[in-house]
Amino acid sequence: MKITIRKPPWLKVSLPSGEGFARVRELIRSQDLHTVCHSARCPNLGECWGNSTATFMILGDVCTRNCTFCAVDGGVPLAFDQNEPDRVANSVKLLELKYAVITSVTRDDLSDGGAEHFAATVRAIRKTSPHCRIELLIPDFQGDAEALQRVIEAAPDVLGHNLETAPSLYSKVRPQADYRRSLEVLGMIAEAGLRAKTGLMLGLGETQTEIYNVMRDALDAGCRLMTLGQYLQPTGKHYPVARYVHPDEFKEYARSGEEMGFDHIEAGPLVRSSYKAHEQVEGII
Repeated sequence: MKITIRKPPWLKVSLPSGEGFARVRELIRSQDLHTVCHSARCPNLGECWGNSTATFMILGDVCTRNCTFCAVDGGVPLAFDQNEPDRVANSVKLLELKYAVITSVTRDDLSDGGAEHFAATVRAIRKTSPHCRIELLIPDFQGDAEALQRVIEAAPDVLGHNLETAPSLYSKVRPQADYRRSLEVLGMIAEAGLRAKTGLMLGLGETQTEIYNVMRDALDAGCRLMTLGQYLQPTGKHYPVARYVHPDEFKEYARSGEEMGFDHIEAGPLVRSSYKAHEQVEGII
């Protein structure tokens, strides 16, 4: 018999509404763009869009991988729009963003995994909004160092790649990913002199010891920025929640992480990679 764990009160969020929310929603629609906020069913969508912030998702909305935690559809992607970088840049300008976050689906069907598209998006934003800081959240490009180098050369202010969970859970949660490969991506980012960032979902069945081990691995790779958030099962077909982590435990991970040497750890039940991303690096970059 399947056991469903009831969500605790600290995971309740308000329904999206307000002028800021409507403005961002209409802009996204008019520019024919995707956001990870919507595609990944982020619980903070109402808050972020209400504050005129959004995380743009480039290269379409169909992923070539089938991670069991993710709400983004998997399958065979369509050809991507070469003009998308300009449309993203235009949206950043219209929203008058001072900090833009760009991510993507994983595109293993492309020879460079979409790396040049990421770089083109950075260049387009810098051209129209030169004072806007840019954070990218990238896939692993299947370990292709040349592809990663293209993104590094575009010089985003923060370059992130998520480890997502403990290595013991990869076969169940991220079957097409590789923990060591992801650490190598973070290492290359840090070695290039860029600020590397990563994120973990908690509540998938990992132990506290595994969480601290992953934090140390990230530090050893040169990563100094990290987010920790609660995994929320998107649908009944996705990987089940093993437990709901109490807010006090998140606070302890943040405290311990900064003692370990992280510049900043954003930790909490509703924290996601791009949640208040500009505040996470305030005073650091």
